[in-house]
Amino acid sequence: MTPQSLPRRPSAQGFSIAELLVALAIGMLILAGMTTLFVRNSRTQTEVERANRQIENGRYAVQLLSTDLRNAGYYGEFDPTPLADPPGVPDPCSPTLPALRAALPLHVQGFAPGDALPSCLTDVKPGTAVLVVRHTRTCASGNPDCDADGIQGPLFQASLCDNLSELGSGDPANYYALDTDPAKLTRHQRDCTATAGTGTVAIGRRFLTHIYFVANNDQAGDGIATLKRAELRVVNGTLQFIAVPLVEGIDDLELEYGIDTNGDGVVDQYTASPGGAAGWRNVLTVRVSVLARNLDKGGSNQRHAFQSTVLMPNPAGRKQP
Repeated sequence: MTPQSLPRRPSAQGFSIAELLVALAIGMLILAGMTTLFVRNSRTQTEVERANRQIENGRYAVQLLSTDLRNAGYYGEFDPTPLADPPGVPDPCSPTLPALRAALPLHVQGFAPGDALPSCLTDVKPGTAVLVVRHTRTCASGNPDCDADGIQGPLFQASLCDNLSELGSGDPANYYALDTDPAKLTRHQRDCTATAGTGTVAIGRRFLTHIYFVANNDQAGDGIATLKRAELRVVNGTLQFIAVPLVEGIDDLELEYGIDTNGDGVVDQYTASPGGAAGWRNVLTVRVSVLARNLDKGGSNQRHAFQSTVLMPNPAGRKQP
């Protein structure tokens, strides 16, 4: 019997060097394309996040200013119309009780670029405006449901008593009380009698003076333009203004004031400088313009402008026929 030879197995075939090089080159091209796409998407996402933060900062700054302006001139039940104009235009940074009382009729006050700045402000960015807003908190001092006592400051009290020592006296200085000592808030509710000092003590509210400005820096030397607010507070028994940072990335603040020139409760003209105390008393609206910029130095130097015209219902309502 003739032996049969076993069939030969085919030799294993691999990739040639040329084929490996071609595959490697194609793989590198695909990897490079994917890497480029990933980097571009990451950069785009970063820019979108930067733009969103910038827009949110601008909107928040306008919202803060608008909310405070809508409360301008609110003193509870007290109407400051009978008060005399302060002599000249007061320095809003004067932290004395007589100065605060004299400035009560000016619910709003401002400083245009180039004006002499209030004495308590530092690091103000050149070419930006300054806004002063005065009012009391809407909640009563001591009310546990609000933060009236969260920040120590002067207290305001409006009289509702018609006797001869308060509203019946004919002297507007007796119509209210403004002091840092609660014991000196001696005005009364409507249940008072003809005898001075009798009846239920009137409600006290925290009195606020807010001075808004754009600072060159958030923290010293960081170069981040920031909207700040100087707040009137009692610190260690002394009235003083404390600057509080509010919104970073605010590059500019511009203001125009709507003035009622004929006393009918309607705005007749807009100006950046209403003039003296009489002009400020007739301001009914404020046109707020804010410029927000990108905070990241590595990003594009984008800026967005935001504007809102705010009606102040308290002074406007007092002028309505």
